[in-house]
Amino acid sequence: MDQAAWRWRAHNCFVEEGAYVFITGRRQETLDEAVRQIGRNVTGVRGDAATLDDLDRLFETVKREKGTIDILYASAGTGEALPLGEITEQHFDTTFNLNVRGTLFTVQKALLLFNDGGSIFMTGSVAALKGFSGYSVYAASKATLHAFALGWLNDLKGWNIRVNVLHPGPIATAMQDQVLTPEAKQMFESLIPRGTMGRPEEIAAAALFLASKDSSFVSGMEFCVDGGFSAI
Repeated sequence: MDQAAWRWRAHNCFVEEGAYVFITGRRQETLDEAVRQIGRNVTGVRGDAATLDDLDRLFETVKREKGTIDILYASAGTGEALPLGEITEQHFDTTFNLNVRGTLFTVQKALLLFNDGGSIFMTGSVAALKGFSGYSVYAASKATLHAFALGWLNDLKGWNIRVNVLHPGPIATAMQDQVLTPEAKQMFESLIPRGTMGRPEEIAAAALFLASKDSSFVSGMEFCVDGGFSAI
């Protein structure tokens, strides 16, 4: 799943609303292109969310340049199809190290910089709600995020920090065109009531909602943006 496409679109929305954003990613060329597209009020910091030293460098940069954080969008993730019977230790470790361990320590390391009344949200997946052959490890890693959200809400009592999980459905991106056959794309579209894939800007709009005061009474929720895909 191409999470980068809607992450950068979301950051564009944040900047348009007056925010200064810090973005991170493993590939420098992709990161540079995202900074170019966003255009202003943005700093790119290369790093891997599964590597704690990289997270330390990210938040040291945030602290040095801006001091505090109001919104944290933890969206790093990976997923590869392997059916039960073929799952390897490496496959499990790679998936959980980034999707679960990386998310946990991204949030934990950000806490010391967080302002009261802020918003934390994470990118889940409808795969955590609807079974797909070959994606049990990926789905389990994304299902963990809601358990994190519920526990962290109790840990953060008194901080007035909201924690939610954004579950995107099938989204039309350049990467999707590379990995899905026309038949597979048609199959996914047949499971969406409106008959078409979601668009990156639709996920970005949902992310902006979770980041803004408009969602001030929304916390601990699994927020599905999937056109009804997970409901039928």
